[in-house]
Amino acid sequence: MLQVEGLEAAYGESRILFGIDIAVTAGEVVTLLGRNGMGKTTTIRAIFGLLKPTGGQVLVDGEDVTGKEPHLIARHGLGLVPEGRQIFPTLTVEENLVATHRASATSRWDLAAVYGLFPRLKERRRNHGDQISGGEQQMLAIGRALMTNPRLVVLDEATEGLAPLIREEIWSCLAAIKNEGAAILVIDKNVEALSRFADRHVVIEKGRVAWTGTTEELRASPDVKDRFLHV
Repeated sequence: MLQVEGLEAAYGESRILFGIDIAVTAGEVVTLLGRNGMGKTTTIRAIFGLLKPTGGQVLVDGEDVTGKEPHLIARHGLGLVPEGRQIFPTLTVEENLVATHRASATSRWDLAAVYGLFPRLKERRRNHGDQISGGEQQMLAIGRALMTNPRLVVLDEATEGLAPLIREEIWSCLAAIKNEGAAILVIDKNVEALSRFADRHVVIEKGRVAWTGTTEELRASPDVKDRFLHV
């Protein structure tokens, strides 16, 4: 459903992406891997129109959405969980969720469904966004994206800075989202945890795709981790 072809992007005169190719099919989980500063977040920003690409194409179901306004791209069924969570701190948990709700005849996600996935959010539903823990904020950011009823959920640094137990809870929830039929594109550093439910992996090095393959191929290629992922 998502096809990124030859994507290029820059910040001013500094080129960051040099022809990124990524494909995500319906119901598939694809990871975007690489060391810090290699262009992963820039790729996500360019896909969503938060940074206007300087070259290449972003296609959703074959339709060119390259460089469109972010809200128009989101209407094609893409939901973003941004780096740093970026929840609304002065709104309650429930207000954060309701603010992004987009219903249709085939909607899967509503308040009850999100609270079923993240019971902690129901317990904290009257707390403001700045009155909950970092892990709960990440759950809220995921729930907020799900409330748009996306067909593709994109997560930038899904578990960065979270305690191990919270990370495990996030991984379990992502696996549940996959089982519901949604596609996922996820950035994170925890390769082993990702490999439990991811189908394919794309490794970025200095703004270019350095390697791509299945989970089985990644497990069979320790040199890929040594060359492109280890610090």
